[in-house]
Amino acid sequence: MAATRPAGTTAGTTAVIAVTALAPVSWGTTYAVTTEFLPPDRPLFTALMRALPAGLLLLALTRVLPRGTWWAKAAVLGALNIGAFFPLLFVAAYRLPGGMAAVVGSAGPLLVVGLSALLLGQRPEPRTLLTGLVAALGVSLVVLKGAGALDLVGVLAALASTAAMAAGTVLTKRWGRPEGVGPLALTGWQLTAGGLLIAPVALLAEGAPPALDGRAVGGYLYLAVANTAVAYWLWFRGIGRLTATRAGFLGPLSPLTAAVVGWAALGQALTPMQVAGMVLAFGATVAGQLGGRTRQQFSSAEKNHHKDSMDLTVPALRR
Repeated sequence: MAATRPAGTTAGTTAVIAVTALAPVSWGTTYAVTTEFLPPDRPLFTALMRALPAGLLLLALTRVLPRGTWWAKAAVLGALNIGAFFPLLFVAAYRLPGGMAAVVGSAGPLLVVGLSALLLGQRPEPRTLLTGLVAALGVSLVVLKGAGALDLVGVLAALASTAAMAAGTVLTKRWGRPEGVGPLALTGWQLTAGGLLIAPVALLAEGAPPALDGRAVGGYLYLAVANTAVAYWLWFRGIGRLTATRAGFLGPLSPLTAAVVGWAALGQALTPMQVAGMVLAFGATVAGQLGGRTRQQFSSAEKNHHKDSMDLTVPALRR
C-alpha cells in the first residue's frame, strides 16, 4: 500500500520539506551544546564562532564570490539571517526568564506570512493564520516556565531577532540566487557577511577570545560545521523550492528539538502540559505544510524572481 502524503504536496515536495526540516532540528541542539561544552557568558563569541569559520569554509569550497548587486544583497541577507539574528537571539536568551525568548520567536511563522503578503504577493489564508497561532501556543506550553519580571531590552531583542529571521527568509525567497550559483555558495556569502558583522561587536563587548579546552573546541566545531554550515545550506536550499510560508512553519521544530534533547540527554523532566504543547506545535508544523502551492505555482511577485530561486541543480563546485 502506497504511503500517503499531505494534501497539496508532491513526493518531491515532501522530500524537500523533510530535508529542510533538518535545519531547525539541528538548531534545536544549540542550547545543549552551548551549556555542556562551551565557555559560559560568551554569547557573542559563540555567535562569531558559529558564523565566520563556517562561512570561510564554504567560500573556500565553492570559490565563488558575489558579483554586481549581489555584494549588497548578500550583505543584507547575511545581516538579517546571521549578523543580527545570532547576537539578538543570545541577548534575549540571557535577559528573559525561562523560554520566553523561544515563545516570542514562535511568532516567526506569522511574521513570515505577513511579509510574504507584502513582498511576495501571497494572500494569507485564515487557516494559515490559525495554524500560526496554534504553533505559538504549543511552543509556549513547551518552553514557558515560571513567571518572572520581563526585561524590556530582552523582549525587544527577541522580537527583533524573530523579525530579522523572518525578513531574511522572505527576501531569500524573493531574490533567489544569481544564475550559475548554487545554494552552498549563497550560504557561504551570508555566513561570512554575518560573521564579519558580529566580529567587531564581539571584540568590543566581550574582549579577547577565551581559552578553549578540548570540549570547547569540539563544541565549536559541531556548531560551525553541522549546526551552521550544513544546516543553513539545507535551509536556504529549501527556501528556494518551498514557499516562504512553508519554510517559516518549520521553525517551531527548533524549540521542540531543544525540549526533546533536554529530556533525553540532560535529564530534564517533561510535564504533561509540555507534552501537550509539543503535540500542538508539531501538529501545527505539519498543518503548515498542507494545501500549499507546489513548486510550479507562484504568485505574480514570485514569478518575477523564480528563475534564480528555482534551479537548485546547478553544481556549486564549478571550479
